[in-house]
Amino acid sequence: MSGSLQTLIRDLHRRRGRERRGLALAEGVRLVEEALAAGISIRGVAVSPALEATIRGKTLKAALLEHGIRIEEHTEAELDALADTEHPQGIIAVIEPKRWSLGDLRMSQGSSFVTLDGVQDPGNVGTILRTALGLGAAGAAALKGTADLTNSKVLRAAMGASFHLPAVVATPEEFVAWAKLQRTQIWIADRSGEPADQLPRSSADRPPVALVLGNEGAGVSPALEAAADRRVAIPLAGRVESLNVAVAAGILLYEITRES
Repeated sequence: MSGSLQTLIRDLHRRRGRERRGLALAEGVRLVEEALAAGISIRGVAVSPALEATIRGKTLKAALLEHGIRIEEHTEAELDALADTEHPQGIIAVIEPKRWSLGDLRMSQGSSFVTLDGVQDPGNVGTILRTALGLGAAGAAALKGTADLTNSKVLRAAMGASFHLPAVVATPEEFVAWAKLQRTQIWIADRSGEPADQLPRSSADRPPVALVLGNEGAGVSPALEAAADRRVAIPLAGRVESLNVAVAAGILLYEITRES
């Protein structure tokens, strides 16, 4: 790290800073615990007295020191000014997330994958990553217009899933080419599609599936529309036209990942 830790943290609140440095921020006790447990490289930590107000916080600080991680002490006011959250729990860590490419990802018969095409809300993106990991998806891809995977709000909503689920950034064209190479079918979430409960279950006979979720207003890009093997839908009752994208992702991923 060059310069002061405070300057670095401020820079990492900007997407351009994260992309340039290959680093991100983890705020709060649980997220830093998850990063440490997952073997994520932690480049430095800013703490305030609030961290040692609980046994859990004291334990985390001791673990960081045991790993030889640089810790800088700050006042409550200083840390609050550096934080993205209202209650950072006395800790902000600079982490180096794992980097994945489409070439690292391999699909097998019956497996599933989630692709986000223009999903802009960081909370939704993080929730989808957490759901994908929990339901056994092989990975995720963020296409153009999707919230940055290293955004601190994405990391918090994912609750540690970002440290375990292979997730890549790609263009629609790159994703389609990869899906063809992996012999993976592209299933697009679409209100006019087949009912989710009638879809083929996960099995050794079913090809791998990449579920694509688009922008709630604009849908998916033309490249994905043209490449779609199937369109899938969640039947809705009453006058509701659509579901929140993270909720829809959970329902569809459950149907796609569960076995016959």
